[in-house]
Amino acid sequence: MIQIFVTGGTFDKEYNFVTGQLYFQDSNLPEMLERGRCTLDVNVRTLMMVDSLEITDLDRENIAHNCRGTGTKQILITHGTDTMVKTAEYLAKADIRGKTIVLTGAMIPYAFGSSSDGFFNLGSALAFVQALPAGVYIAMNGRYFTWDGVQKNRSTGYFEAVSPEQ
Repeated sequence: MIQIFVTGGTFDKEYNFVTGQLYFQDSNLPEMLERGRCTLDVNVRTLMMVDSLEITDLDRENIAHNCRGTGTKQILITHGTDTMVKTAEYLAKADIRGKTIVLTGAMIPYAFGSSSDGFFNLGSALAFVQALPAGVYIAMNGRYFTWDGVQKNRSTGYFEAVSPEQ
């Protein structure tokens, strides 16, 4: 089974057409899995619905605690892209052993329809979490990266490889 933890981020934001603001309501994950005709054995659990710029280390410890506590070895976490790398680093240093943890997100909300990259990133992340060895990874734009070998390029909107920290 694959455990999916929802934390919020652009992935799950909705658009208020009156105010023009983005907000959280419910996770889009169940609908996305159904629309994608996913036949994998998954368990979806919402831990929080927070913009990643507002995630604290206490929130990160909550994510780590849930990763430690789940019986499955394959964990996918939906997360906002702005601090995804920071959370991946936190999880890598949180003494979670023998589990493959993949974080993914979206630059454009799923609610925006076919312009969203969320569907593609979710599908890629589901494949990577099944194929990669134990460790912490980020899956974005059809690629996977180790937690210490990636950065978000804010000028292009893509995640890219960097030299891992020594």
